Amino acid sequence: MRIAIYAFDDVTMFHLAAPLMVFGEVQRLGLAADWETTLWSDSPGSIRTSEGYVLGDVAGPDVTTTADIVIVPSWHTSLPRLGDTVGHAVREAHSRGAVIVGLCLGAFAVADAGLLEGRSVVTHWAALADLAERSDGSTVDPSVLYIDHGDVVTSAGTVSSIDACLHLVRKHLGTAAATRVARQLVIAPHREGGQAQYIERPLGEPAADTTIADVQEWILGHLDEELTIDRLADHARMSRRSFVRHFARSTGATPARWVLERRLDESRRLLETTDWSIDAVASACGFGSPVTFRQRFAVSFSTTPSEYRRHFTSRDRAHLPA
Repeated sequence: MRIAIYAFDDVTMFHLAAPLMVFGEVQRLGLAADWETTLWSDSPGSIRTSEGYVLGDVAGPDVTTTADIVIVPSWHTSLPRLGDTVGHAVREAHSRGAVIVGLCLGAFAVADAGLLEGRSVVTHWAALADLAERSDGSTVDPSVLYIDHGDVVTSAGTVSSIDACLHLVRKHLGTAAATRVARQLVIAPHREGGQAQYIERPLGEPAADTTIADVQEWILGHLDEELTIDRLADHARMSRRSFVRHFARSTGATPARWVLERRLDESRRLLETTDWSIDAVASACGFGSPVTFRQRFAVSFSTTPSEYRRHFTSRDRAHLPA
């Protein structure tokens, strides 16, 4: 997997570091020996970050001709139009099958390259209106962390770019690999692309957030059980209505949706790392029946549990956690 990350004068160190950190950890942990990241710019040489650091040995656009993934990790805060050199490199890479990723304001570059017409797109919440004006024929979605169209990925701002990069690791190497990368970086292993990119929380309610976090931890230890909203509310010592409201405020999701996503996460881990039967996986993850499990899995991942297992168990799993 060859990953080319666009670097430009005044880019922030954080935006460059997000993909470098996530994809670099894949190789450092030995999860895939052939994942390589390269910084490139309009011309080979060096760039100066917004913090004043000079990064040398930056490649030119030619590296995109062999890249499997081309990432624009951010964009100039003045939001200028995409230049011819970078635009040509991005479009050519896309035309030969590379995945194009616009993280945070990098979505503007992807839109300027003409790759988002008729598609949904997301960027940092503060620039959503600008992107809506800029990207004719696209639908700007303000409610998500990232959107993956298969050949084009965009993400919301800042930390959401890490979520999008972890999503790509999960997509290519499986849930167990992405979880190990996240654990090594001490970040949440999985925030769904459909989760709200920012949640306004009123001040003065820290106890509620702590309670919800405790409930989430408890859920992860009881995924094989029936987890009704009433049972979760009782565990939180809240009324049903209050619990649902606090849970949505803290997570951006309903309790039922959050539980389902965690059940599916665990099912993928078990499919990747065990030889359990589909029935046993369904039971361990709290699905009422194998039929329900297969239906939920197919809707979420567009494949069957058996096909998913075949795909990921064809890899060397020696380094993945059991």
